[in-house]
Amino acid sequence: MSGPTRNVTLPGDPPGGRRAITVWSIGVAVYFVAVIFRTSLGVAGLDAADRFHVNASALSTFSILQLLVYAGMQIPVGLLVDRLGTKKVLGIGAVLFTAGQLGFAFSPSYGTALASRALLGCGDAMTFISVLRLGTRWFPARRGPLVAQLAGLVGMAGNLVSTLVLARLLHGVGWTWAFAGSALAGVVVLVLTLLFLKDHPEGFEPEPSPHQGAAYVRRQIAAAWREPGTRLGLWVHFTTQFPAMVFLLLWGLPFLVQAQGLSRATAGELLTLVVLSNMVIGLVYGQIVARHHAARLPLALGTVGATALLWASTLVYPGVHAPMWLLVVLCAVLGACGPASMIGFDFARPANPPERQGTASGITNMGGFIASMTTLFAVGVLLDATRDDYDVAFSAVFVLQALGVSQILRLRGRAARRERERLVASRVETVHVPAA
Repeated sequence: MSGPTRNVTLPGDPPGGRRAITVWSIGVAVYFVAVIFRTSLGVAGLDAADRFHVNASALSTFSILQLLVYAGMQIPVGLLVDRLGTKKVLGIGAVLFTAGQLGFAFSPSYGTALASRALLGCGDAMTFISVLRLGTRWFPARRGPLVAQLAGLVGMAGNLVSTLVLARLLHGVGWTWAFAGSALAGVVVLVLTLLFLKDHPEGFEPEPSPHQGAAYVRRQIAAAWREPGTRLGLWVHFTTQFPAMVFLLLWGLPFLVQAQGLSRATAGELLTLVVLSNMVIGLVYGQIVARHHAARLPLALGTVGATALLWASTLVYPGVHAPMWLLVVLCAVLGACGPASMIGFDFARPANPPERQGTASGITNMGGFIASMTTLFAVGVLLDATRDDYDVAFSAVFVLQALGVSQILRLRGRAARRERERLVASRVETVHVPAA
């Protein structure tokens, strides 16, 4: 469906404007810091292996546990956002991820470091869903795709801070001071949230739900899951996000250094390229989807195909190492994974009413993190089993991509029909809204 269809003003749409941008920016700042903390292990993986004397499988457990907590928290966080509002959930999240980062800085053992990453993952889980909800409460619905992509872009800027700033701090001032110093950013965004964040503009308060408790929770989850758009959003997120997430969160640096023979500095530059590519492509994808809604699925599937092609070309390239030009293209294409995963939310968003947005977004957001967690584990196990054969280990990427694509193709027709029905209903409602 074309751009004009997307410019329909729906009943109860918030006005947007400068005030909306200011409040939304505070929420995005919390997410920005959470991503710095989440991805900090990506530049410290080899240091962590030396510090805690662990092998590849144990090293991957750091990220797996963090993502396990993150994915497991998505539906509870969605429900909390729908019931408590954005400000409270973001405040709790900032406290938890800051405590986790501090704990990781001072952990004397592998066990305490694991617990710290789990705490960090719990706090991190509360950020993105809250930011999405903040966007739907402060901006008109037609701005949804662009606002979501901009949030993802700012998150990738947090990843950029990890690859550029935290990596240098780590090798300049050492493990403890680098991680403890970065935790100060969590304190700053917590103060901003408590002082200035508002859940919604004046006059746009959501209607209180008369149902609280277990029955309400079951209804929210069941209603969101029944929508084909929610399930399609989950599988789009599942299939598109994880290749770049696995690369940036843990295995990219070891792959480039140990398997491709690059220096740490060169490997860090390639990780930075993934982040910069993500930020540029995110702006492009956001504009395309906002203007041409029918482009959502082609963009998502095209990203999956390009990622699979570049990974296969890199892994099977004859010779000991892939050429630099191929690694550069691979990293540039991996940058499209994050923006493509955001398209998943644009399937779930129109499929659910405002009072269910948090729950539906939580379900969708589980997809990519479940895929990332599974791949992190599979790569670690395969590396240990094959004595660091990265070609075999990274073949796990193709298995999960095939699974995800099969589910996307299965659900796309039902989701499209249901979305057309809801759009027609919203148009009718818009036409019959009495003038103020």
